[in-house]
Formats: sequence, structure tokens, C-alpha cells
Amino acid sequence: MKSSDLEFYNSSIDYILSVQESDGSIPWEIGEKLDPWDHIEAAMGLSIADKKEESKKAFLWLKDKQLEDGSWYSEYRDSIPATKRRETNFTAYIATGLWHHYLIYEDRKFLECMLPTLSKSLSFIFSMQTESGDIYWAAEEGKELLDDSLITGSSSIFKSLECASAIYKTLDLSDEIIRTSMQKLKFSLNNNPERYDRNWDSKSRYSMDWYYPIMCGVYEKDKSLELIESRWSDFIVEGKGCKCVKEEPWVTVAESSELVIALEKIGLSRKARALFDSLHQWRDKEDDLYWTGYVYTDKKFWPIEKPTWTAGAVLLAADAIYKFTPGSKLFSNSW
Repeated sequence: MKSSDLEFYNSSIDYILSVQESDGSIPWEIGEKLDPWDHIEAAMGLSIADKKEESKKAFLWLKDKQLEDGSWYSEYRDSIPATKRRETNFTAYIATGLWHHYLIYEDRKFLECMLPTLSKSLSFIFSMQTESGDIYWAAEEGKELLDDSLITGSSSIFKSLECASAIYKTLDLSDEIIRTSMQKLKFSLNNNPERYDRNWDSKSRYSMDWYYPIMCGVYEKDKSLELIESRWSDFIVEGKGCKCVKEEPWVTVAESSELVIALEKIGLSRKARALFDSLHQWRDKEDDLYWTGYVYTDKKFWPIEKPTWTAGAVLLAADAIYKFTPGSKLFSNSW
């Protein structure tokens, strides 16, 4: 079976379904933690697999667990909060997941059902945006705002705001406030680097800071192409994948899959397919599930886990390349 066939990913699809709890929650692995962002990533994988009801159930879990301020806690175990922290990019990502679901199923009633949840999540994001346009990365009960902003997280938020705008327009609602927030955030990411990593070490050694603004449409195409070329050798190990951290000999499947989506978005399809093809060697030969990553100097998989969100990221990359569903346009198009 070829990787261009959706059936090639059946083990990953079945795995996400096997991990999903009866209440709709999708932890990393059976009995492990859940965070809202990765929960949504796995749900998007289910949408690609035409598991509509199971995907809806995952979103309804978010509806049920949403806090009064519109956010979610950053970690749950058995659907019980395991932290008091609420991260902005985790909260915003529901818009991306819902728009992806709509692109595939065109289920307007479900969008209407989830609109109050989406609107509350946007209120939290707007409340965390500074006058400079950047968005605080997190808040935590009992503490002041955690005073910094992240390039990767903010880029993800930008895409989520774009998806929220598309949902509002689909439902014949005004998206003016959303678009204003997007414009401020995009200007900040492009012109105010001092607003990011201002109170801790730079995250530029992480590959996500390299490709996320590209994948999420923050940078224009010319800048994106130049950036891919200039840092390719920093992060790419030919024939193995994309490193998570520049100086570490560790390629990771989820980051590589996201980079595939970014490359496909800016027209570098040959690079995207070569990179994606290299990832299938990191499937466990016994169950065809993808490991998190591979330390190539030690010739060992690490950590010893096969998260549902890695499976979701692989499915999103496969869809971006092979166009299994209308959701393949999620990142390639601007909405």
C-alpha cells in the first residue's frame, strides 16, 4: 500500500479512536495527559479519516470543559484539570479545528452549536493582546500575567484568528474585531521582534520558530522562501527529517509533518514530498504507529511514546500533499 492512499494511515486512525475516551477527550496516549491543542490536532486527524461523530465528540468535550473566561487549562488527566495555567495558543486552536471540520463536512448546524464556545475563546485571546499587538503566551491563577510572547504560539493564534474570521463570515456575522486583532498581531510578528522572547532565552534554536510563521501565513511568500533556504541546513537532516532543536541530533515526526505543510503552502512540493517520505521509516514495524522522534546518533527512538497528536500531524501533512479531503486547503489557502 502506498502513502498516497488514505488506507496507509489506518493504524494511526484506529489508534486515535482507541485512545479517545467515552467523553470525547483524546489524551496523548491511553491513561496519559491531555492538552487542548494536541486534543484538537488528533480530532482533526479523525475528521480527515471521515470519523465525523468522533471528531464532533472531541469538540463537544471542549464545549463542556471551557472556563468562564473562555480558556481551557493547559493540562488534564482523566478530564480533570492538572494545572492552573491557561495558554493562549491552546485556547485559540479550537477555531482552526472547527474551520477544518467545516471544510470537510460543511456542517453549518455544528458551527452554530459551537459558536458560543468559539466566541468565548476569542474573548480570552483579545483580553491577552497587548497594545503592541503581541499576545501574552499564558495566564495562571494566583499569578500576574506571564509577561512574554512566543513566535510559534502567536503564529498559531494568527491562523486560528483567520479561521475564526472565516467561520464568522460563513455564519453571516461581523468579523471586524477579529480582523483588527489579526492585523495587529501580524504587524507585530513582522516588525516588532523585541516583543518576543523578551524575558527568557530566544527560541530561535527551535525549528517551530522557523516554519510556523510560514505555515500560518504570517510572512509573505518571498520572505518565506528566503527563510526556508537560509535555515534549511540548521534543521534538516537529509533522509531523516526535521530536527526539533538546532543543536540536538533528534528528528521529530510532528515537527517534520508541520514543515511539510509549510513547504506545500509556499509551492515547494518536491521538498515537501521528499521530507514526508522520509518519515515513514519512523513507524514501529509491529503496529505501524509513528514514534515521537529518533535520536540518530544513538540510533534510538526517544521518547518511547507514540502520541495521538503525532498521528494527527501526519494525517494533516498527508492530506496537504495528497488532497484526501477539502480540509487539505486549511493551511494552503488564506481565509
